[in-house]
Amino acid sequence: MTEEAAPSPRDHTADKKWRPRVKVIWRALLCCLAFLALWAFVIEPSRLILRETQITLPSWPASFKGLRIAVISDLHAGSPYITPDKIHQIVETANAAQPDLILLPGDFVIQNVLGGKFIEPEIMASELKRLRARHGVFATLGNHDWWYNGPRVMKALETAGIMVLENDAAIIEHSGETIWISGIGDKWEGNPDIASALAKVDKNAPIIAFTHNPDIFPSIPTKVALTIAGHTHGGQVALPIIGRPIVPSDFGERYAAGHIVEGAKHLFVTSGIGTSILPVRFRVPPEISLLTIN
Repeated sequence: MTEEAAPSPRDHTADKKWRPRVKVIWRALLCCLAFLALWAFVIEPSRLILRETQITLPSWPASFKGLRIAVISDLHAGSPYITPDKIHQIVETANAAQPDLILLPGDFVIQNVLGGKFIEPEIMASELKRLRARHGVFATLGNHDWWYNGPRVMKALETAGIMVLENDAAIIEHSGETIWISGIGDKWEGNPDIASALAKVDKNAPIIAFTHNPDIFPSIPTKVALTIAGHTHGGQVALPIIGRPIVPSDFGERYAAGHIVEGAKHLFVTSGIGTSILPVRFRVPPEISLLTIN
């Protein structure tokens, strides 16, 4: 009968060497996670950038070439970091860019967002009153404005001297040429009526339409040179490789942000300023979009 060999005693020397390294790795990972959380919930949502985009449109009038449009959307006044002082900064930044036209595509207010504090629309509008552009400042309402009190938000803006275009249009004249600015109601809550929004427009006049929700874009006729929208917040989070996990759109990431061209139609979607649901932004900083049209 043979005896089984006794197991050799375990050598713990390698374990002792690796334990400090594992601790360092875990600490580094925790530090990275803490920094990412700090960036996404504190640093990035509190930033403000001016993002410039050049858009070339066919048959654009010569006297309006170089038209600079500042787009300020999804202010969500009262969401984290969007205080009256921050709105003051937003206005100052927009004015310093010297735009020819300012468009405000809705969602001026916010109801409930973690870490936020409601701001009355009249207080918000009193800051926006200082916006300046030689061809005017125009607004349309978003779903949050209607969920709160659409008529009150509209009145606050109009009292501040901002023209609200809900399924309506306004003409802009310069050097004997004209373009039209058409505001279309929000797709979710604003009873959008494209026909009414374009009813005043001269048959062959160039049109810039703006609305809160970009999902209406497939229904926009080709005679509209450019459609401008907000609503998506750019998804608020854009992960490398994975993309934007959550975009409030029936089309996924198709209309999430930026300049989109489909056939002969142009759409620009701004990532906006504030936040909703969760006060987080990652690789999608709050932005004033400055478009130059040629």
